[in-house]
Amino acid sequence: MGDTVEYLRLTANELERIKNDPDWAWNHMEDVREGEEAYEPAPRDARYYAIDSRRLQELLLRRAGFPVDVINGEQPVRYPDPSAGDYHYLTAGQVATAANAPAALECDRLVAHTDLRELVETGFYPDAPTAALYLDAVRHHHDGLTEFLGAAAREGRAVLVWQL
Repeated sequence: MGDTVEYLRLTANELERIKNDPDWAWNHMEDVREGEEAYEPAPRDARYYAIDSRRLQELLLRRAGFPVDVINGEQPVRYPDPSAGDYHYLTAGQVATAANAPAALECDRLVAHTDLRELVETGFYPDAPTAALYLDAVRHHHDGLTEFLGAAAREGRAVLVWQL
């Protein structure tokens, strides 16, 4: 598993279809991603969003006591073929909880007390300069994820979470 997480906003009907026809999820995500590539919508307008630095984001959110696992998803989608990837989803209620969490994931607050040496010691990154690059990536992707989840919550949408 890599360090990327992909997200897809889902209507209630799409979520039910994914639960009943997991193979459809990949094709649907690809269709949405390809459809949005041409105009690259802002996260609040996008149905698809992806982040890098999965392990670091997960560490920072867990350390902050964030109430919803937005990096791994909360509900598993069972696939007959485990090589298809690791799909989970967030219900509309979980998306709303994440979007309305205290300080709704203020990135500066999450990274304020992060020691680069600690990140190297976790084994995530080989050295402090590499860890610093990933910390900068977290700042970039984190704000977009917050926007994306906020928009999904306002629409009452569930979100598919897929780790690459």
